[in-house]
Amino acid sequence: MNYQPLIERWQGTEMNAWAERLPEQLAKGLSHQRYGDLARWLEALAALPNLEVGERTLNTSRVGAAGTETLSVEAHDQLRQTLMGLHPWRKGPFELFDVHIDTEWRSDWKWERLAESIAPLTGRRVLDVGCGSGYHCWRMAGAGAREVIGIDPTPLFIVQFWALQKYLLQDHVWVVPAGIEDVPAALKAFDTVFSMGVLYHRRSPMDHLMELRDCLRPGGELVLETLVIEGEAGEVLVPEGRYARMGNVWFLPSCATLEGWLRKVGFVNPQVIDVSNTSTDEQRSTDWMTFHSLANFLDPEDPSKSIEGYPAPRRAVVTANAPGKWQPL
Repeated sequence: MNYQPLIERWQGTEMNAWAERLPEQLAKGLSHQRYGDLARWLEALAALPNLEVGERTLNTSRVGAAGTETLSVEAHDQLRQTLMGLHPWRKGPFELFDVHIDTEWRSDWKWERLAESIAPLTGRRVLDVGCGSGYHCWRMAGAGAREVIGIDPTPLFIVQFWALQKYLLQDHVWVVPAGIEDVPAALKAFDTVFSMGVLYHRRSPMDHLMELRDCLRPGGELVLETLVIEGEAGEVLVPEGRYARMGNVWFLPSCATLEGWLRKVGFVNPQVIDVSNTSTDEQRSTDWMTFHSLANFLDPEDPSKSIEGYPAPRRAVVTANAPGKWQPL
């Protein structure tokens, strides 16, 4: 996993502050001492076969690569088993040489709900916060972004990204083992910033929104997706204990409250572009993610409620702009 080309690309540019920090972040985020399973995941990465790619697809539901000829049954099974060594796969779906990586999330559904309502990504530098293995990063590249940087602190997801990158070979798409707090303060270097499925995990939602704002160039666009509740301005659910069996869920605002939060920290023109209840078709257990999923987190007698009795997961996508006038580079 060689990040030197990215460091060199950033040196002497508005990304230079991050280029200087990146080696330390890589050492920390991919530390064998901190992550005992990292060696096993890297072995799986190294075991992936060298295959000739005939076509790469970034703008359809199954991001992936196809070969110049059909794999033998033995080669197909070997590829599948090697990729299975990186279980669990959360965000996707992907397809590599007819191996369908049927991930827990149908992340393509989320993309379809927002793709036509955001500012065009053509020519933009984009940041994807909490990107997982990078599914939406590939879709952003497929939509024309000139550079896509995903950040996620989970090393398994970083290795999964590199497994995909082995065949997709997109030198303008990167996933870095980092969190939003690792991005240099007031960088103001991204044209579009995505934060999807992150806000409710933050103990201070206002701080998260300000961190996102400070990543954006003047007039740049935030695309925010988070859990919400039905309600009026000022209404917020703060779960006691767990929410849908997640222990790290802090604040679920109404859409009106979320828009008010965005204005409070300086964003302009907040707009709700989608509100959807999460279904057990969109998030579910599969062969590629065999642990409990949404069906196990809902009340079996009343799926409109979480197992704890709170409203079942409902997600909104909101856009807003950083102050100032956006100018293309």
